[in-house]
Amino acid sequence: MKRCCEGVGLPCLFKGVGMASPRPPKYLLIFDFDETIINENSDDSIVRAAPGQELPEHIRQTFREGFYNEYMQRVLAYLGDQGVKMSDFKTVYENIPLSPGMPELFQFLSKHHELFELILISDANMFGIESKLRAAGFSSLFRKVFSNPSSFDKRGYFTLGPYHSHKCLECPANMCKRKILTEYLAERAQEDVEFQRVFYVGDGANDFCPSVTLTAADVAFPRKGYPMHRMIQEMEKKQPGAFQATVVPWESAAEVARYLQELLKKKC
Repeated sequence: MKRCCEGVGLPCLFKGVGMASPRPPKYLLIFDFDETIINENSDDSIVRAAPGQELPEHIRQTFREGFYNEYMQRVLAYLGDQGVKMSDFKTVYENIPLSPGMPELFQFLSKHHELFELILISDANMFGIESKLRAAGFSSLFRKVFSNPSSFDKRGYFTLGPYHSHKCLECPANMCKRKILTEYLAERAQEDVEFQRVFYVGDGANDFCPSVTLTAADVAFPRKGYPMHRMIQEMEKKQPGAFQATVVPWESAAEVARYLQELLKKKC
């Protein structure tokens, strides 16, 4: 690891004043997947595997706000009926384009992997996320991925389930990212891992919910002009100062990398 006090032997980042720590403090970096790591909504992307690359109207009409997971279960059943196989889904996921600047951000994080702990929280599905991360070469960077369980049954049909149940009134019935993040931080604290700062990179309304729990030491990176960004702006307008974290909107994830790079320089 880069050191700025070579004669002393202290790491560039350390916890507390006058307290040498055997390991540098860790930053927690949370990523969303759809329209954050990738530049599309992967649930929409898999329709490319359907006959004619579209869904019939009777399937589309079953969508209900807040119950997207149930809707996708019906979509996947229809695709299974049409003979769409695991290899077809895998090909679609692997070919979804990354968001602008995302390769640069992950290259930066791989160079500083000892400082950043990465997790991914997504309302997509485990198979799709793992397929894309492996194809892009980034899967090893993530300590944990939280997403809806998915598998292929005996018929070869792609099946999807809800991640959990919760009592949050703001989130979809199958997933509250705030609950996942809160439980993860508590779990890591029990393992004596305390994060100096938390960073959240997302785009959607379901990313706003966990970002509200961030403290003044933390940073929210909402994708510029997307729902998460707009909701933060609305909250700031209605209740100035209520959103505690620093807000750094991005159009290219390279901007996130530059922000983190500057942070490391200041710490040195």
